[in-house]
Amino acid sequence: MMYLLGIDVGTSALKAALFTPDGRAAAQASRGYPTRHPQPGWAEQDPADWWAAACAATREALDAAGARPGEVACVGVDGQSWAAVAVDAQGEALLPTPIWTDTRAREECAQLERLAGAQALFACGGNPLGPGYTLPKIRWYQRHAPQAMARAAAVLQSNGYIVRRLTGECTQDASQGYGLACFDVRRGCWDLDLARALQVPAQLLAPVRACHEVVGWVTAQAAALTGLLAGTPVVAGGLDAACGALGAGVTEPGQTQEQGGQAGGMSICLDAPVADPRLILSQHVAPGRWLLQGGTTGGGGALKWLREQVCPELSFEQMGELAAGVPAGSGGVLFLPYMEGERSPLWNPDARGAFYGLRYGVGRAHLVRAVMEGVAFSLRHNLDVAAAAGARAGTLRAMGGAANSRVWTQIKADVTGRAIEVPGSDTATALGAAMLAGMGVGVYADAAAAARTVRVTRTHRPDAAACAAYEARYAAYLELSQRLQPMMRETKE
Repeated sequence: MMYLLGIDVGTSALKAALFTPDGRAAAQASRGYPTRHPQPGWAEQDPADWWAAACAATREALDAAGARPGEVACVGVDGQSWAAVAVDAQGEALLPTPIWTDTRAREECAQLERLAGAQALFACGGNPLGPGYTLPKIRWYQRHAPQAMARAAAVLQSNGYIVRRLTGECTQDASQGYGLACFDVRRGCWDLDLARALQVPAQLLAPVRACHEVVGWVTAQAAALTGLLAGTPVVAGGLDAACGALGAGVTEPGQTQEQGGQAGGMSICLDAPVADPRLILSQHVAPGRWLLQGGTTGGGGALKWLREQVCPELSFEQMGELAAGVPAGSGGVLFLPYMEGERSPLWNPDARGAFYGLRYGVGRAHLVRAVMEGVAFSLRHNLDVAAAAGARAGTLRAMGGAANSRVWTQIKADVTGRAIEVPGSDTATALGAAMLAGMGVGVYADAAAAARTVRVTRTHRPDAAACAAYEARYAAYLELSQRLQPMMRETKE
């Protein structure tokens, strides 16, 4: 039996999953790890926790599948975006890494723009600077941890760190280079002149590699810890959202992934780069493709928060049943899902979540549905901005844990007015990483061949009456968001 191993470094947990070449999940295992918030606006994790989780989860997945180490043909790793893992020459992390929700590097964004100019940065990287991106975090390290940075051999992404621990090789996959503004998102390489202007030492920039390229082999030391066979090839891997798009079968222009994990959002596949400062442009893990992305900080994580705080005795399935009993519009309750600031299209790190329309008679069922609708409104907001930029989405392919909820998926179809297809595996992100592994060793001829293994299990079509009801609610959502932005920027913890 041949297996492809996908390792997914998520925001709250790491997942290791074994797949057969036809895309079937043979076994999976996960391990969680903490996020620390030592100061307001900070959100950091210890990369050593990711590695410990990768070792334990990989061993468990191998055992669950009854797989022999030699049956794993290749390993692919995807990871949460915008990490900044400073490693020494031995590959050990020198500092905790601020994750994608961390906003400490605000001043550094302004400093970098003064060094090179906002227009030049956008022209190269295709994205405006934000405190969550990797480059401002490097600048923050340089200012606040100079001794550690003097020992740094490279700054890696989350998947790159796991690849380094597996193989001993430092690499930068092409799909996550956009987090550093000196990465030319169109050509897929570093602009070293811009890097010098930004005072980023060239040695910190790991070699850019194609996401499906074999970049190294599992070392004897890593094999002993993970249960893999020494010499197993490992590909560069990529951004979790991009691997999720591949795992959902999104490889052709116009195809769109709808993300329902801890964060919410969408990724539209393009055959040429389309940059818009309100959205996120990256290279796709599929060669010759780009993704125009939009994302909210409050996706599945917002519903998880509500469960923990309001109805901890209920399962997510039971929460869905509550939501199904409330008509479209949640009885007049609106929810803004800005739980850790907000990303696209607002780019306001001070944004905060809000319920509006509470009154006597509103119960927790209304709150559950309002959270689901708020996330769906943020999805539509990003889709509308993308359409205005010239990238219109058609049918959506849903992925992540939220795709398991029929109620929530139908709400998203009704709010966006688009059909939503749900692939058979809810492990699309790890599957995408495994597909890259398969491409790297010739199991699949290309990304399109890998995507043909994806099977749709159900389709949600928009309901005309619900779509009509949501038009007014969506307009109210946009107005509420717009009116509260000045207050959010002025109000601090």
